[in-house]
Amino acid sequence: MNKKWAVKRITINLTSSEMEKLEDYCSKTGRPATDVIRELIRSLPVDVAKIAV
Repeated sequence: MNKKWAVKRITINLTSSEMEKLEDYCSKTGRPATDVIRELIRSLPVDVAKIAV
């Protein structure tokens, strides 16, 4: 079996407006929410020290 990554499942709580925004984006782009969320996570900076607080 060739696994690209180990699968971990998470559950998040979203407000109705956040969920509506995600659904609207997915509908307009034709992309599944999982892909959109993965892309957003991958775009997070790796070096936390560079984040301005």
